Amino acid sequence: MSTTRPPIDRFARLVRTGQVDAGKPPLRLGVDLGTANIVLALVDGGNRPVAGAWRQAGVVRDGVIVDWHGAVTCLKEIVDEIRARLGTDLPRSAAVAIPPGIDAGTTKVFTNVLEAAGLTPEEVVDEPVAAATALGVTDGAVIDIGHGTTGVSVIRDSQLVHSIDEATGGHHMTLVISGALGVPYERAERLKRSPGQRDTVAGLIRPTLEKMATIAAEGLRGHQVEQIHLVGGSSSFPIAPAVFSDVLGQPVHRPTHPLFPTPLGVAMRRTT
Repeated sequence: MSTTRPPIDRFARLVRTGQVDAGKPPLRLGVDLGTANIVLALVDGGNRPVAGAWRQAGVVRDGVIVDWHGAVTCLKEIVDEIRARLGTDLPRSAAVAIPPGIDAGTTKVFTNVLEAAGLTPEEVVDEPVAAATALGVTDGAVIDIGHGTTGVSVIRDSQLVHSIDEATGGHHMTLVISGALGVPYERAERLKRSPGQRDTVAGLIRPTLEKMATIAAEGLRGHQVEQIHLVGGSSSFPIAPAVFSDVLGQPVHRPTHPLFPTPLGVAMRRTT
């Protein structure tokens, strides 16, 4: 396989096709226990993606694991899936992403999930730091639109120096679609996720995106940043970067696959 493909694009291909790329040891695992998805990333000694897999799983809410059994079971299934693809065993240790600002007790629950799934937690990484690592950002802002919240983080010298998290995310988009179209929540969620329905729902969810962008503006108040990066599965709508750019008054960059910077970055080393 060509090594010129951007790492996030390569990782997205591996997740979606189930393919495995050759890698040089040592291999390293990263786990992202998100609000709407659990994603596992495997990279090699040069931080190149080797494999990845995901499951839709609502095991986390507002930064807290609310379905312990579901989280452990799902993570075990993903580990077994990647092990079968590789045809060999995986590293026993893994890094895990956590929402910024959670306390030590909540962080311990995240690491306990890894242990219950047969993994040894070797590093705990704030989600925005993980995303910035995958994007190659050492200074700037990361706006992460998750299922339940919009997070805004400022990175300086690869360190998290400021972050906020407000309760507006993809879940709220789904509620708006459900109410506007008079359809059940589950149907609205499917419409939101369907690429063929994006033009239909774009006008409906634009005010919610504008509210998220206003949250970002407040979160960045008093912080001068030259680069702003938009990540998270709920930022996938084509109009999202333009909406945020209009509200923030400066360019906003979004990777081609905005769901994947965090899980890929948590597997990558902070230094190489």
